[in-house]
Amino acid sequence: MPGRPYALGFILITVLTLSQRDAKAQTTPVKDSVVTTSAVGASTASAPKSTHWYDKISLRGYVQIRYNRLLETNPALKTEYDKSVGDKGGFLIRRARLVFSGDVHDRVYIYLQPDFASTPTGSSTIHFVQLRDAYFDLSLDREKTFRLRVGQSKIPYGFENMQSSQNRLTLDRNDALNSALPNERDLGIMFYWAPVYIRKRFKELANSRLKGSGDYGVFGLGLYNGQTANRQEANNNQHVVARVSYPFALKNGQIIEPGLQAYTGLYTVTPDQLSSTAIKGGDFTDRRVAASVVVYPQPFGLQAEYNVGEGPEFDPATGTIQTKSLQGGYAQAMYAAKLGRHYLIPFVKAQFYEGGKKTETDARYSKVYETEIGVEWQPLSHFELAAQYTISDRTTQDSRTLDNHQHGQLLRLQAQFNF
Repeated sequence: MPGRPYALGFILITVLTLSQRDAKAQTTPVKDSVVTTSAVGASTASAPKSTHWYDKISLRGYVQIRYNRLLETNPALKTEYDKSVGDKGGFLIRRARLVFSGDVHDRVYIYLQPDFASTPTGSSTIHFVQLRDAYFDLSLDREKTFRLRVGQSKIPYGFENMQSSQNRLTLDRNDALNSALPNERDLGIMFYWAPVYIRKRFKELANSRLKGSGDYGVFGLGLYNGQTANRQEANNNQHVVARVSYPFALKNGQIIEPGLQAYTGLYTVTPDQLSSTAIKGGDFTDRRVAASVVVYPQPFGLQAEYNVGEGPEFDPATGTIQTKSLQGGYAQAMYAAKLGRHYLIPFVKAQFYEGGKKTETDARYSKVYETEIGVEWQPLSHFELAAQYTISDRTTQDSRTLDNHQHGQLLRLQAQFNF
């Protein structure tokens, strides 16, 4: 894309201009004035204490502990997203995260999130520390309506992808959109724009009861590696992503947020993904477009997303990886009820996906039909318990297993501690 160097150059010039303005403002001399001794004393007494950047950093986090083997009908049914589902699964610390964040300057916001319960692919040892987010937001104006986000962060593609696992009702994200960005993150630079009052609305929606996704702007545009989080770039092409989303407030107090998003780039199926040397990897077209709509639960809510596109996929007929079409999405209904000091949110979700899983072995073909029925109980602000009955029908194909079709049902439990 020949236009990228000019775009990046424009961004750098903008940043340098803003820096010069700040420097000029800070070095503007103060006019001389006569001050009496008593005035000096009063000024000294009332002067605010100086603050350091580390005084502005906040710390929060959450831990999720799961058990997935209740009422299980098929131990051979497994998923890539939760390794404790199925045979030899047990209790699992799914996430254990700390978030360090804060405004270290009027125009600089930092965000750092490690996960203490990650498990590298193929490892039998669990609970490694892995970086999830490490980015800073640089505001290009005093109102912070224009921002640059630099570092490893969530890519603005899909509402549920950007929704925090701390807020999400279902235990796992849908296969259809999450297969585009497993771990939801990558390394790059994002531009976000949103008016001040909409940023405030995004903040109000991003809580455990309204289940918002957070502030990713009304408009977002980004450039990122494309190999997904914590994976080294493997080609000379970066992905481009764009998203438009707006939370409309109706007269009855209900909020509806429609959205459109798309990305395009090249994904490299690397040798470590291949089951044997007989399978060839390489660069493949990777592009999708998705539509989203969210009706926030006040008290009844709806959430639906669907995407289409193309990407790498294992073809069992030829035993090769090819660029093929894909499609899928989900629909979810929920109801937020308050019983005394207790919050209950029952939900039902149905999802479908057919296409390749680009980051899995041989970019394996996957076909998923799944229904999830559950309830989230919040007796305390620092504790949540979710119970989810899952009815799943999954088919996968790679060079090791040409037809792995599993159908089953299971009851899944998750305790979440917020701090």
